[in-house]
Amino acid sequence: MARSIRVRLNGTEREVQIEDHVLMLEMLRGLGFVGAKISCDAEVCGACTVLLDGRPVSACTTLALEADGRRLETIEGLAQEKRGGAAPPKLHPLQQAFVELGAAQCGYCTPGILLASLALLERNPRPARDEIRRALAGNLCRCTGYTKILEAVERAVSVAEEHAPCT
Repeated sequence: MARSIRVRLNGTEREVQIEDHVLMLEMLRGLGFVGAKISCDAEVCGACTVLLDGRPVSACTTLALEADGRRLETIEGLAQEKRGGAAPPKLHPLQQAFVELGAAQCGYCTPGILLASLALLERNPRPARDEIRRALAGNLCRCTGYTKILEAVERAVSVAEEHAPCT
């Protein structure tokens, strides 16, 4: 039997009809959000990472019911919409740094890594490299070797510091 949940998905309030056993990843895919990837189904690789109230969770093992009354963010919500016409969204500074430094290769793991990085930067806007490593420890990448990923997160920190208002 389906039940109704309310979730703030990428900034938009939504009411979703789901059954109790439906996983968050299945719900998101049913709504057309395919950025979180299907991979290990065991909370090991990080490819399905989404943010629930700003904290990284594995959508492949989290029930959709857990999103009821909460804020859920996917990679599709990371870029900011530009005002005026059909202009493409403006990339988030993390996304821009990944592009500039070639931190994404095949791209399969990239959404999860970006969201885990965002959660870290929201908790700690100036993390040391070891803190970045720890925050990304649950996200596996077979292509990049991680160095460019770490550099991209550090670049995003530098850009944020350059654009921060003086206090």
